[in-house]
Amino acid sequence: MLMQDTTVQVRYAETDQMGIVYHANYFIWFEVGRTEWFRRLNQNYKSLEEQGVILPVIDVQCQYKKPALYDDKLIIRTHLHELKGVRLIFHYEIIREKDEELLARGKTVHAFVDKDKKPVRLKKEFPQLWDVLHSALE
Repeated sequence: MLMQDTTVQVRYAETDQMGIVYHANYFIWFEVGRTEWFRRLNQNYKSLEEQGVILPVIDVQCQYKKPALYDDKLIIRTHLHELKGVRLIFHYEIIREKDEELLARGKTVHAFVDKDKKPVRLKKEFPQLWDVLHSALE
């Protein structure tokens, strides 16, 4: 299974007056992790779109364990959890680097759609891309 660790440092703009990260920023970090995960496979959203595949988020979840704070260095741990039919599921962990404390755990569910937003059966219509993604599960 391909696991991608990406680091970010909490910026002041991502926090409230108490120095605690605003909850919506975790969803941005999930996207950062997912983007780097795709890059590791020599793919990116632009190349996927040029091939005719768009990956909208159709579900997102985040379970907050402990707060991230201003200036914390964080690890965004990303892996593809499931690839099936017209969707894929990524799982994430947000970990504070200095003490390896798990701060949040989440997932995003994406649909494979074409430019007209119609579902795409990746295995049938884009077999090479399917093989690249499927190999990341093993």
